[in-house]
Amino acid sequence: MATNSSLFEFDPGFENGRLRLAWYAFIGALLVGGGYAMWLRITQGMASTNLTSIVPWGAWVAFYIYFVGLSAGAFLVSTMANVFEMEGMHRIDRDALFAAIISMAVALLFVWVDLGRMDRMYFPFVWRQLTSALSWEVHAYVAYIAILVTELYFSMRIDLARLADRLDGFRGSLYKLLALGRLDTSEASQAFDQRWLKRAGILGIPLAIFMVHGGTGVLFAVSKARPYWNSGLFPVIFIISALLSGTALVMVLYVLRTRLFDGNSVDRDLLDRLAQLLIGFIVIDAALTAIEALIAFASLHPHEVETWQVVLFGEMSWSFWWFMVGFSWVFPLVLLTKRSWRRSPWVMVPAGLSVVIGIIAVRFNIVVPAQILPVMEGLPHGSYFPSLVEWGTSIGIVAVGLLLYTLGAETLPLTPLSGGDHE
Repeated sequence: MATNSSLFEFDPGFENGRLRLAWYAFIGALLVGGGYAMWLRITQGMASTNLTSIVPWGAWVAFYIYFVGLSAGAFLVSTMANVFEMEGMHRIDRDALFAAIISMAVALLFVWVDLGRMDRMYFPFVWRQLTSALSWEVHAYVAYIAILVTELYFSMRIDLARLADRLDGFRGSLYKLLALGRLDTSEASQAFDQRWLKRAGILGIPLAIFMVHGGTGVLFAVSKARPYWNSGLFPVIFIISALLSGTALVMVLYVLRTRLFDGNSVDRDLLDRLAQLLIGFIVIDAALTAIEALIAFASLHPHEVETWQVVLFGEMSWSFWWFMVGFSWVFPLVLLTKRSWRRSPWVMVPAGLSVVIGIIAVRFNIVVPAQILPVMEGLPHGSYFPSLVEWGTSIGIVAVGLLLYTLGAETLPLTPLSGGDHE
């Protein structure tokens, strides 16, 4: 795309046209399959799933808390630039914020498809229950999304104004609209944006930690009938795993978008810094999980001990050892141990993807095992594995997120146009 100024070039999107075509074809195929699965979900109701009265929460709830964690983690990574002003982190703050918005939208789609009556999704806003943790959580999500959108706006507003001034036609009108008509690019206007960017970030930190993902952990922790969930460590573990998955996601997106969209070289110092953060979060996540297990076994509470036995040695052991331990801890740690590997983009991409995939197993190991075992003697033993409709709708919803992110990356100035938005 040509511009009317030589001050900067703006040509977002794939560098390779064939890669763009293949990517959109891949997403289209996922959307078609997901759309068919969604049609079955709507027409057949919950009969299309393997959910029962014994195991009412399954894959959709696991993916819901997974994407809420991705969102909260990506947002907290962005605050390292916008609030704490860590050196070199400003190059990824827009990517982190945009990924956080998309992840939150995907999470809410999973909540929607899990509802028995999908048409009643607006009920929590009409009939509020002040004593319900879930009611508070829904309202926190709305406030959190508003914070994310506000931050992303102030982060890129100056570049939107530049684009609106230098581009003609539809693109110019679009960027003027996205800038909300604020086309002033003076130093005073930039300083105003930075002040409000930091204020929104400061406001969002406690919201993300205590209400959004910590609050999602509370939804499980307050379930006294399920001792495996009824733990004070659960909200903390949710937050740490969110930071782990969010950091990995931002690292992968930064490398792929920089190389495939911008055609630029990756900042290896920044990559090394993100990799070191990933090491710290992996160690803390593994330590907290071990502590949680030790507390459960030391308590000698039958339900807790038996649930952990299911996770470690029973029907969920493949998920724990291969995916949770292998993919989210061991394999990435091996790749992160060597400094030269931490500075290599094509080594860090599989390391980050491994974590992103492995944390899915963490969410399944939270949701499913506690429901398999009966909470009272005489009640039936449960079993659960997602049906094809559950997998299909899940893949389709993830495809919606991939499509939204790709369209945004091909349209928005997620990479600062002239040295960064914090200069």
